[in-house]
Amino acid sequence: MDGLNDRQLAAVCKALAHPARIKIIKQLLREKGCVCGRIVQLQPLAQSTVSQHLKILKDAGLVKGEITGKMTCYCVNKPVLVRAIDSMSSLMDS
Repeated sequence: MDGLNDRQLAAVCKALAHPARIKIIKQLLREKGCVCGRIVQLQPLAQSTVSQHLKILKDAGLVKGEITGKMTCYCVNKPVLVRAIDSMSSLMDS
């Protein structure tokens, strides 16, 4: 699997540059996906703040959401996360 290009890697790094977003990613990986309300229950953040963080993660391609009725179940886009990790690792080889 190829890594991300420089622009994509920068976008992923920017999206991960907030502790709350790191916690959201960890939570989604542990639970293999969940709705925004569940994230709000476990994070000391308002629902609107969690929604904004999810949007940033989704825009970077790290998170995807599946709409079920009125709710969206979010999960980590693992292939993008793996490509980002590979790209960061390859920085050492540059």
